[in-house]
Amino acid sequence: MNLNQVTIPSLNLEKSIPFYQTLGLKLIVKALPHYARFECPDGSATFSIHQVEELPKGHGVSVYFEIEDLDVEVNKLIERGLEFDLLPTDQPWLWREARLKDVDGNQIILYFAGENRLNPPWRID
Repeated sequence: MNLNQVTIPSLNLEKSIPFYQTLGLKLIVKALPHYARFECPDGSATFSIHQVEELPKGHGVSVYFEIEDLDVEVNKLIERGLEFDLLPTDQPWLWREARLKDVDGNQIILYFAGENRLNPPWRID
């Protein structure tokens, strides 16, 4: 089994699409006002957004995108006008993470974990 795509909710795709393009995703399906799909710049996974009348309650959605040159890319995104809630920070789970929210308040985590993504010291065999 392989993860194909993740779909998240949005109140307004016309506002959400430019945000994800700024992150570096390539728009491959634009079926406004209801749906848009993006291709990740590395690998074969896709990411999509669909229009909803109301966003989920509570903690909401968190999406992780791994970026090898995290600090460099975050600086580029800041130059493009994106605002981060957390700049690249080493975490106790051995990942380096930066956090921001999309236009709908979904939590977007840009991170680099390297070998620790699949093989942390506490991995169960």
